[in-house]
Amino acid sequence: MRTPKTRCYRNGDLVDEGFPLADVSEHLADEGCVVWVDLCSPGEADLDLLAEELGLHALAVEDALKLHQRPKLDRYSDHLFLSAYSITFSPESAGVETSEIAAFITDRAFVTVHKDPDFPIDAVVARWDSSPDLASNGVAFLLHGLLDFLVDGYFEAVEALDEQVEELESQLFEPRSDQEAVQRRSFDLRKSLVLMRRVILPMREVVNTLLRRDVHLLPNDMAPYFQDVYDHVLRAMEWTESLRDLATSVLEANLAIQGNRLNVITKKVTGYAAIIAVPTAITGFYGQNVPYPGFSELGGFYSSIALIIGLSALLYLLFKRNDWI
Repeated sequence: MRTPKTRCYRNGDLVDEGFPLADVSEHLADEGCVVWVDLCSPGEADLDLLAEELGLHALAVEDALKLHQRPKLDRYSDHLFLSAYSITFSPESAGVETSEIAAFITDRAFVTVHKDPDFPIDAVVARWDSSPDLASNGVAFLLHGLLDFLVDGYFEAVEALDEQVEELESQLFEPRSDQEAVQRRSFDLRKSLVLMRRVILPMREVVNTLLRRDVHLLPNDMAPYFQDVYDHVLRAMEWTESLRDLATSVLEANLAIQGNRLNVITKKVTGYAAIIAVPTAITGFYGQNVPYPGFSELGGFYSSIALIIGLSALLYLLFKRNDWI
């Protein structure tokens, strides 16, 4: 396990940070203190130590050790357990990368747990430092900073996906576009949107649960901020749904365009095949082994050439006028 990151706030002021886990109970002994602990890839012994000090439920500790949970908020008698994901979109691969984080939420302690060493926890800390006027709200302030950071990441990913879908739409009707690449790209984008939906949709219920009065977590001053996060989750969810439908439409439109182009090609090939059938029929007639008018005469040769050229030209003009070739 990496060295834990720790902070202690007293009455909204940062009074200590970087202290060892053993000092958590000492800080919590002060009624005015709120403690944050971040654990990266903790072992069972590390979490057991915190569980004993904070009175964490065994099931919540087990979920934090295993991770790979769906976004959720579990309520226990004296604390909450949060599971959530950050999202990063890569325009080059059209793929979405997720990083899971869990959090134990008590009255005066906020413990975050993640296995990914690249999880941007420093960005979350910077989000807290940018709003020192809210720090007096204790754990609710820390929880809001984490959720606000995650939801802002959803918006950035959805916005990037929107740009990719628009670019894909513009490629649909380009005459020399690589249709196979367009189809593969649209499929990759749709798959990324499905994954994002799995992450964002449950977050709506998570934030909605926090807004409920019976949770008794949010001070009145923080309620509007959590309501703002909830509105952002709804907007990100609606945007994701519309983009998923749009990506599906692009995929279907691409298939329809390929079908139309194949129909046009088939129509042109059929038209030229009909024209080629004329000289085939005439030369076949003149190739009979029985006498016919003009048999073994120069006039017969000229008449067959004239028929071939005339009928072929007539068919070509007729098909061209009807836009068949």
